[in-house]
Amino acid sequence: MASPKSKDSSLSKKELLPARRDGSNAKPRPRPVRRASRYSPAEVNEIFRRFSVQRPEPKGELEHVNAFTLLVAVVLSAQATDAGVNKATRALFRAADTPHKMLALGEARVGEYIRTIGLWRNKAKNVIALSQALIRDHGGEVPDNRDELVKLPGVGRKTANVVLNMAFGQHTMAVDTHILRIGNRLGLAPGKTPEQVEQGLLKIIPDEYMRHAHHWLILHGRYVCKARKPDCPACVIADICKAEVKTTDVPAPLVPIAPLDPVEEVQDRGGTAA
Repeated sequence: MASPKSKDSSLSKKELLPARRDGSNAKPRPRPVRRASRYSPAEVNEIFRRFSVQRPEPKGELEHVNAFTLLVAVVLSAQATDAGVNKATRALFRAADTPHKMLALGEARVGEYIRTIGLWRNKAKNVIALSQALIRDHGGEVPDNRDELVKLPGVGRKTANVVLNMAFGQHTMAVDTHILRIGNRLGLAPGKTPEQVEQGLLKIIPDEYMRHAHHWLILHGRYVCKARKPDCPACVIADICKAEVKTTDVPAPLVPIAPLDPVEEVQDRGGTAA
């Protein structure tokens, strides 16, 4: 005579599944695994080698005269274009290129200079507050480490990374909207957040290219791999690129991009030079 089945053995697999918080027995969804770069080390090296040939000495487009004015310009650039910030800061930086001079201007006067920039009232407060903090805590000098920079009013991780890279030559990766888009569109360094993309890029970019890497990526995103419609025929890495939206596998000619002629630069700046 067969032994009777145990009580547990009569339960279905569905019934044996652990209950969810909502009381159901639905199988929990697996957490998505964070994706790695779609490119081999050799491919990453070739991408940045070509960027280095195309733009041997890339420069940021925010006008500044020292580390302090760079810091202020980057703070003001949040939710604003570089061109709009430059137009507002030329006169401001002529009047105040140090924390002491900026503090002497006062919030109201700073606001008058930057009224054409979005969120100018709050940004004027931040500029005065960070000037006070620099004088109080750093002797009027811009600190060269991220932990101290992000303590300043209006300064986040991206701003700190820009300043550390451009003013102090550190190998940082400042992830803006362009780099966030490229990291995911190309599969170069996928991530849901700027910091995830930042960490992914820091892991794969060869050290010899880190000094200018964030500028190359920003300029590539701004002028070639554009948000609405990438200009693939103008792309020097079209044959390497693994983006699903790309329209050609033929790379553009790899030639250096000539810097702006001084006359053209003055005209682009509205007739005045910084």
